[in-house]
Amino acid sequence: MLEGHEVWTWPENRTMPRRLLLERIADAHGALVMLTDRVDDEFLEAGNRLTVVSQMAVGVDNIDLDACTRRGIPVGHTPDVLTETTADMAWALLAAAARRIPEGRDYVLGGHWQEWDPDLLLGSDLWGTTLGIVGMGRIGAAVARRASGFSMRVVYNSRSPKPEVEEQTGAAYRGLADLLSEADHVVVTAAYTPETHHLIDHDALVRMKPTATLVNIARGPLVDPAALYQALRSGRIGSAALDVTEPEPIPADHELLSLPNCLVIPHLGSASRGTRLAMATRAVENLLAGVAGRRLPWCANPGVYN
Repeated sequence: MLEGHEVWTWPENRTMPRRLLLERIADAHGALVMLTDRVDDEFLEAGNRLTVVSQMAVGVDNIDLDACTRRGIPVGHTPDVLTETTADMAWALLAAAARRIPEGRDYVLGGHWQEWDPDLLLGSDLWGTTLGIVGMGRIGAAVARRASGFSMRVVYNSRSPKPEVEEQTGAAYRGLADLLSEADHVVVTAAYTPETHHLIDHDALVRMKPTATLVNIARGPLVDPAALYQALRSGRIGSAALDVTEPEPIPADHELLSLPNCLVIPHLGSASRGTRLAMATRAVENLLAGVAGRRLPWCANPGVYN
């Protein structure tokens, strides 16, 4: 029991099977879901007593917000608390890929390190280079703020210019094509929508420098994996680091994982102890507010209250 509510939780550390999920929400007044759960008309029809859906994530591309709003169901999410942690991960991935750290580790573990070689595993500098940020929301802005420590010039692309971010960071707005050709390193932080599906495709990758690094910490389908494989394999770009993939999770035999210049980690952008606790706390606060009939503190579809 939680504040007078009967609570059922999925006890396993894996995605809840769809059939069971639809069965369990049939009698539920509130649902706390993960980004791996699809909240669509089928879900909402099965959970016809729902008064709130709360997600433990910022992005809600797995949730049909319009369908929820039509039914008068507010959707909670967890903005702000994971911004800085995810920006930290962007920089960890960027440095690891550009300086070929995973390849260096494999070199040592493989017993190949015999003596110092001035040409061994030469990577790309961060200091004094140009950083391109695709998507200038909260996380994009946090990534841009960190660039000053590396004396980097920042260019960005977003749905609209962000004067406040430009003032804070010195970042300059660019069209996507110009950004890709100008940047030494590209970090993708854009929101995923039908319009941004495979935003980074073959044509985009062709525009990038052959020494460029691509980092994706947003959503996997923003980057076309087949095009990325060909670009990395052919040397069209230098390296890539992915916190998110298409598909996700990525199969162990996926062609991208065969490439030494592609670093892939299992969606760890917000995976610090403090941040995950803060996300869970906000998700529960949204859930409790919704079942009590109160306005959600962090609502992804505020139009539901109009």
